[in-house]
Amino acid sequence: MSDGPLSLSETRELLARLAHMPKKWLGQNFLVDGNIVRKSLELGEVKAGDTVVEVGPGLGTLTRTLLGAGVELFAVEADRTMVYHLETTLQPRYPATFHLHEGDAVDFPRAGLKAATDGSFKVIANLPYAISTPWMDAICAGPHPSLMVLMLQREAAERLTAEVGTGHWSAVTAQVQLAFERVKVHPVPAQSFNPPPKVDSCLLVLRRRADARRLSPRAREVARMLFTQRRKQVGSAARKLFPDQADVARWLEALPAFGVTSLARPETIPAEAWLTL
Repeated sequence: MSDGPLSLSETRELLARLAHMPKKWLGQNFLVDGNIVRKSLELGEVKAGDTVVEVGPGLGTLTRTLLGAGVELFAVEADRTMVYHLETTLQPRYPATFHLHEGDAVDFPRAGLKAATDGSFKVIANLPYAISTPWMDAICAGPHPSLMVLMLQREAAERLTAEVGTGHWSAVTAQVQLAFERVKVHPVPAQSFNPPPKVDSCLLVLRRRADARRLSPRAREVARMLFTQRRKQVGSAARKLFPDQADVARWLEALPAFGVTSLARPETIPAEAWLTL
C-alpha cells in the first residue's frame, strides 16, 4: 500500500470491499482528487514532526498522505465501518504516530489531543456542513491551532468568515474573527469527490492571529442566546433572556464604546464588544 492519495477507482473498490454506501447524513463525499489532497498539505505547510488533527478521515486518503509526510496525527471518525478500516490498515503501519478516536467531532474537536496548547497543532479537516458551526465553536473555545485547512461547502466558508453587519455574522463568526485571519479560499470542484456533491466546495485556510483572543464561556452563552433573537434589538432581547442579570446590563451600557447601542441588532455588534462580558 502506498502513502499517496486514493484514486477514484481505488475508492470505489474499497467501498465495495467494505460493503459501504456513503452516508449523506454524515457528509460522506470521499475525496478522490490527489491534487486536492496534496494542495491541503501545501496550504497547511505540513512538515515532518507536526502535530495534526484530522476530522472525518473516512477511507484515509488524506490520513495516509499526512502519515507518510511524517506527522503525528490525531483523527476523529464517527462511522464504525471507517474506524474498523483505519484500525486494520493504517494503525498497524503507524502505531506510534496515528491516534484514532471514534466519536463525534463536535464532542472531540481536537480528536483526543489532550496536550494541546495555543499554536501547538494544526487542523486538516473535511467538515460536513451539519457540524461546521458547532465544531468551530468548540475549536474557538479551546486551544487554538496555529493553522487550519478546512474542506467546506463554500456557503459554510462564507458564513464562518463573514463581516460584521452582514446576514451571515454570528456568535461563531465573531469568535473566528477574534482568533484567526483568513489566508486563502481555494475552490474544489465537485468531481474531486465520490459521490460528487451538488454544492460548491472549497479549502478555507485560517491562521491563528498573533493576538488571538477567545470569548469567555459567559460571553459565548449570551451571544448564542441573543443571536437566536437576531431580528430583535439586543437591549429588549437581553432583558427578556437575562432579566436582572447585572453583567449583561453592564455589557449593554458599554456598547456605545464600540459604536453601537442597545438598540442595535446582534449582527451589528462587533467581535470586540463581546469580549467585555
